[in-house]
Parts: sequence; structure tokens; C-alpha cells
Amino acid sequence: MDKAYVKHHIEDGVGWIEFFHPAHNSLPADILAELATTITHFGKKKDVKVIVLKSGGDRTFCAGASFNELVAIENEEMGKAFFLGFANVINAMRKCPKLIIGRLQGKAVGGGVGLAAATDYCMATRFAQIKLSELHVGIGPFVVGPAVERKLGISGMSQIAIDANAFYTAEWAQQKGLYAKIFDSTEELDEAVKTFVKQLCHYNVEAMKELKAMFWSGTEHWDELLSERAAISGRLVLSEFTKQTLKRFKT
Repeated sequence: MDKAYVKHHIEDGVGWIEFFHPAHNSLPADILAELATTITHFGKKKDVKVIVLKSGGDRTFCAGASFNELVAIENEEMGKAFFLGFANVINAMRKCPKLIIGRLQGKAVGGGVGLAAATDYCMATRFAQIKLSELHVGIGPFVVGPAVERKLGISGMSQIAIDANAFYTAEWAQQKGLYAKIFDSTEELDEAVKTFVKQLCHYNVEAMKELKAMFWSGTEHWDELLSERAAISGRLVLSEFTKQTLKRFKT
């Protein structure tokens, strides 16, 4: 596969959303926008009872922001607009009335950790290590921070945010509450996800909707909060430190 995409389909009450990018499933602006739109669309469809968010390929779940697009940012307005892409996806997941199940086959970095944290129930393989690498490149996990903190707590989030050049194991992520279950292989993961969402489809849709609303209580201000955080990242990405660091990673 060499072309980025967002695919989606509905099967037996389950809305499947899959994204892919040849650069380790990194997320450029167009993919982020399509993800937010698709999640919102599925949230409104009566024939969708539960949603699964996954990525293509058999290795990295998501490498976070597109380095190429980050390098191309020329001013604060462009920077804020790019990081709002992540904010819009997280807010779409937060507001979606359907439970969103995360399926992680491999590593999650930066914004990828944010996506995993914004799911309502996340299942992964033992290869799904996590890293918040933003500080390493001179920014910080400002936009994804609230979602990550909500799952890991301030202690866990600050640990991986400060130790920005280290991967943390899937077992660590499970202990902290990010992953509900971990599996030895992608095949086992996929079988478990299918079984789990099939079970959820037999539950009361209204009950699941009210349950999700309860889970996300207290986040009603995130539209404004994540916009403010996007502005911070958009300013920091223009620093000489970040520009020089990103150029070394540019593909």
C-alpha cells in the first residue's frame, strides 16, 4: 500500500473506520479532517450501534503528526489550523453518541496516543508500545494532553510527556488504564474485537449512549480548551529548535 486513505463501512451494526498512511500511519491534515467527518457521520446513523477505529498495515498503529506538514508550517495561523485537525478528531470522538472501540496492532506515537486515549474502550497487541514524543521535537502534547490525562491520570501522562524519547510497553499502558486488554498477536486481537463488538450490538443503544455521556461528563469545555492548546502548539512549531529537529525527520 502506498496511498493514504480513510475507509469506512457498516457491517451488522458495527461502523468500521480504518485510516492508513505509508509513513507509518502518520496523520496529515486531510486524513485528520476525513476522520473527524466520518466519526461524526457514523454517530448520526441509526444503523450504527458501535464504532471500531483501526489503522491499516500490520505494524505501527499511528506515528502521530505528519513531519512533512509540520515543516511546511510558516506562521502561527497555519500552525494552529494544523493542530486543530487533531482537536477536531478528539472532539468528534468525545461528542459521538456511539461507543468507540480502539484496535491497536502496533506502536502509537504522539497524536496516535491521543487517538487511543479518546476511544471509549481500547484493545491492543503486546507490540502496541506508546510514546509522547512532542517534547523531543520542541513542542509538547498540548492538544492530546487532556485525552491522555483522562485515561492515564496526571502522573502517567506527565511521565511519558517528560520522558519524550522513550517507548512505554503495552503492559504499562494497560496498568495505567489506556488499554483494556492486550493480546499476543494481531490475529487474536482481531478475533477479540469482532467478538466484543458483536456482543455490544446486542445491548440497549440508548443505555450505551447515556453511559458514554456519563464517561465524558466534565469535558464540555474541550472545544475551547483544545483550540487554545492548538494555538500553543502552532506557535511552538515555528521555533528554530523545532524547525531544525523536524528537518532531520522529514521524509
